[in-house]
Amino acid sequence: MTIRIDQLGQLIVERRGGLGVRAAAAEIGTSPATLSRIENGQIPDLETFSKICKWLNVSPSEILGFQPPAHQPGAAAVHFRKDVTLNQATGTSLGNLIVAAQAALRARAQAG
Repeated sequence: MTIRIDQLGQLIVERRGGLGVRAAAAEIGTSPATLSRIENGQIPDLETFSKICKWLNVSPSEILGFQPPAHQPGAAAVHFRKDVTLNQATGTSLGNLIVAAQAALRARAQAG
């Protein structure tokens, strides 16, 4: 099942049900203001996105639309800070580029 990033806010609202924004934010580990902004359509930074996915019990790959690579020792981790000039397509492209670079490095290491 793939979930679009613009559906994240609605998923949060559904998951928290009658739970208030402050209580849900405390459970997630973020501020109520941040949670409210995300519920209203803003895209979270990766740290907050990770916390929300964990709270929703949803794999980030379901939202980002790709299969996570098999765990490799020494694999690079990617973290983008929230940047209002970075649109969704650019962020997705950068993530795909990094994943492709990791795969190429793994292939080179296995061949050599």
